[in-house]
Amino acid sequence: MNVWAVDKDIPLKLLLLELVHRYGENTLALNTKEQHFQAVELCTLNDSSLSTYIFTFGQSPERYGIDLKYPISAHNIIGENENLTLEQIIEIISIHLLS
Repeated sequence: MNVWAVDKDIPLKLLLLELVHRYGENTLALNTKEQHFQAVELCTLNDSSLSTYIFTFGQSPERYGIDLKYPISAHNIIGENENLTLEQIIEIISIHLLS
């Protein structure tokens, strides 16, 4: 994924760059249907039913919100993880998608 070619705001690009740096280019996939400038949805290459929706709208500067999506939608965690640092977001993504 060419992070700089993605039409997203700078904090999201920084997050994507850090994820590529830590986990490699072919570990996570970007949902290209997500069109909001201040949001991205990520999943693993092998399982799109498990994903994270990361957003910067409605957050303090340099902070992120994240929703966790599961194969069974009743288990989704929406709106409970907001105003998190970059490191906190990376830790949640690592646990949710890569462990």
